[in-house]
Amino acid sequence: MANPTENLDANLPIREPETEEEVEELNGGEEEEDYEGEDDDTESKSQTREGGSDRIKAESLFRRMRAAPVPVRVHDVIVSGNEKTKDHIIEAEVDAVREATTLQELLEASRVANSNLRALEIFDSVNITLDSGPPELPGTTNVVIEVVESKSPLTGQIGAYTRAEARSSSVEASLKYKNIFGYGDIWDGSVVYGCDNSAEVGLGMYLPRFRGLSTPFTSRLFLSTQDWLKFSSYKERSLGLSLGLLSSKYHELVYTIAWRNLIDPSQAASKSIRRQLGHSLLSALKYTFKFDQRNSNLRPTNGYAFISTSQIGGLAPDSRSLRFLKQEIDLRYAVPFGFYNAALNFGVSGGVTFPWGSGYQNRPSSVPERFFLGGNSSPVCSLGGPSALWGFKTRGLGPNEPKRKGDSERDFVGGDAAVTAFADLSFDLPVRWLRERGIHGHVFACAGNMAKLSENEFRNFTAPKFLETFRTSVGAGIVLPTSLFRMELNYCHILKKQEHDQARSGVFVTFSASS
Repeated sequence: MANPTENLDANLPIREPETEEEVEELNGGEEEEDYEGEDDDTESKSQTREGGSDRIKAESLFRRMRAAPVPVRVHDVIVSGNEKTKDHIIEAEVDAVREATTLQELLEASRVANSNLRALEIFDSVNITLDSGPPELPGTTNVVIEVVESKSPLTGQIGAYTRAEARSSSVEASLKYKNIFGYGDIWDGSVVYGCDNSAEVGLGMYLPRFRGLSTPFTSRLFLSTQDWLKFSSYKERSLGLSLGLLSSKYHELVYTIAWRNLIDPSQAASKSIRRQLGHSLLSALKYTFKFDQRNSNLRPTNGYAFISTSQIGGLAPDSRSLRFLKQEIDLRYAVPFGFYNAALNFGVSGGVTFPWGSGYQNRPSSVPERFFLGGNSSPVCSLGGPSALWGFKTRGLGPNEPKRKGDSERDFVGGDAAVTAFADLSFDLPVRWLRERGIHGHVFACAGNMAKLSENEFRNFTAPKFLETFRTSVGAGIVLPTSLFRMELNYCHILKKQEHDQARSGVFVTFSASS
């Protein structure tokens, strides 16, 4: 019995060929040429007979695959080309091929395995082929995995980035060293320096398989400084470690422990900010469920997405440990209209945070864990929770307090509950040159609000009052997408704002990256 998988390349798309040229291409054949002479003619006829035989086998196999599952059993997985990488690291990514019982399942499992191996970022190329098994075991196949390890394991990059909504820029540099110990490990170091005096230095490690775990393990040591003096009169300095305990397609679990210090070099902070200055310990577990079926992150025209983030802080006995609960959700939906590539994107996001422990009702929530709304980055491509609102400055709305006596400025102190919603209608412009480059127009509307719940303020919360103080804006503009971010030139009109909100109508240029 001939093996149905003999010399099949698992990287090829599997479908029944429709023309003779496709059959010859799948079988590695070339067009035959006529040569003068009797010997050449004999050789040509022999090649024609062999090609015809291969074509008949291929057509027969494809007909069988379309008609019904073709039974097959994997006899062995053969790995070659890995001089440094351990065999079990590669074999762990292709476990599914051993369980395949039909040729169709085996080809799909091989395609997924190829993708998984490339995602490790330690190989320059990956090739998986299906070869015939031992002659004495008909109906079996060997899966042959050929890899080429990266010739340059050391990579680095540097770039400058601008956040128009925060009026700040940063320079970022990173260096990666791959597969030092042959376990698919990736070690990296990064430095970020912002023109607003924010900075971060980080050292990270990634292991695709750690002690037999089915998901990757990550860890990162970081030292960071965040400057919020312009908005809330404090700087945040943190030294900590984060551990990625679970990471899969839909789920992520991260534990973070960090020593945090809030300072006010300006000596102008409001009363509620001054009460939280000093050291604290962050010991938190964060679980994220993410489901994204949109056809694009930068310009969705079809599909939906949902993300839920749950966080609990205070997992340490230290009295300075921040004890809080935090929940965020975000729901997005894109509806295509069928003309001019038009689509309506709309979304709703919300979040709530609250302290826990003895006397939690009378205690304030931690300022860094509160919600802050504002910023002109587009909510279309961001996914995570309530944040951006067109036309409002970063941290430019919500609960606020006057700074020290004699200062007319105010600190935005954030809210314990926040809700935002948006609708965005995108469409192609009637100019071919623009359509070919993905440049399109859009009109939009957004709304949002937040409130304080801690320190017994939840007793004063009412839905009618919360809805009455919603901030809203509308606008229109042109979007210039790239492979990394989308740039927007928008005119935004503020429909409703509250006293002390920092918002204005006008033209804005913004840059938004997908998240």
